[in-house]
Parts: sequence; C-alpha cells; structure tokens
Amino acid sequence: MANTNKSLTGLESLIKLLPTGTLFIYLLLNPVLTNDSECSTGNKVMSSILVALCSFSCVFSCFTDSFKGVDGSTKFGIVTKKGLWTYAEPGSVDLSKYKLRIADFVHAGFVLAVFGTLVLLDANTASCFYPRFRETQKTLVMALPPAVGVASAAIFALFPSKRSGIGYAPIAEEVGAEEETKKASVSA
Repeated sequence: MANTNKSLTGLESLIKLLPTGTLFIYLLLNPVLTNDSECSTGNKVMSSILVALCSFSCVFSCFTDSFKGVDGSTKFGIVTKKGLWTYAEPGSVDLSKYKLRIADFVHAGFVLAVFGTLVLLDANTASCFYPRFRETQKTLVMALPPAVGVASAAIFALFPSKRSGIGYAPIAEEVGAEEETKKASVSA
C-alpha cells in the first residue's frame, strides 16, 4: 500500500500538466467503463476508446490558444502555420503571432507521456488490461511517475508554453488570480 501512495504522490504533480476537463472526464468515466476493474471484452473496447479520445483531447489542446476579443471575452482558436484560425472576429488582434512552433509538438508529446503514465498506473485500467503488472513491475510503477515528471518539468522549463488553449486557464488570468489572492491575504 505504501508503494501505491508514493506512486500516486508522483502522479499528483504530473496531473497539473494535463487539460483539466479531459482528466476529469477520464477519471469520471474510467471506473464505469472498466467495471471497477472487472473487465469483459466490451469493457476493454469501451475503455480503449475512452483512452484514445482523451489522448487526442490532450494533444489537440496543445494546438489551441486564446485571445481577448474586442468585447473583452476570451476567444479560442486552433494554431496553424499561418497563425490562429478562429471563428471569432479578431478585431485589432494580430492572429499571425500565434503561429505553430516546434515547442507545441514537444509539449504535445510530453503531455501525451504524462497522460499515458496516468493511464498505465491507474488501478482500474491496470487490472483490466494487464492484471499482474503492478505485482511484477513494482520498480517501474515506482520509477515511472518521477521519471516522467522530471523529464516533463525539464522540457516545460526549457520550452515554457505561452499558449492559453482550450482546457487550460488563460495565463494572464492565472497571474491576475494570484495577485488578487496576495492582495486579499495582505489586507486581511
């Protein structure tokens, strides 16, 4: 049990790198689709589809960004080689500054690795697809979350994301929320 707690602690830091909606949907639906790790063939198929869709969502989110529209609301779009492709009227915003970068692909790869680690070490998924994995691969179960976490942290430090895409809080709003929290604690 102590080994499980250590691997879960390692996963906690990795989870912060994933789109929150995708992670929430996975964590909500996974126990239902795996039948609480009592899988039939149908459960395995449905769970595989869930993993594939959530993986796609994680990667897709890395190629989205947002900007403030003329009305002050947040508008989203898909990053392309030419700039941000969006349904919204950009107004005076230069969408060409949101071009696709190599860092976007690096982030997508590492976000996929983080999500894959979460899936691989999830108790329901592990019991469903590879029941003896946790017993036979204790070293991997203990080493994988910190290894993926260190590698991801290093990459995200070298190539920090400037994107505020779908599923992530906008960077400017995060800073504003932190400042509001500091002001509230100082005045209290």
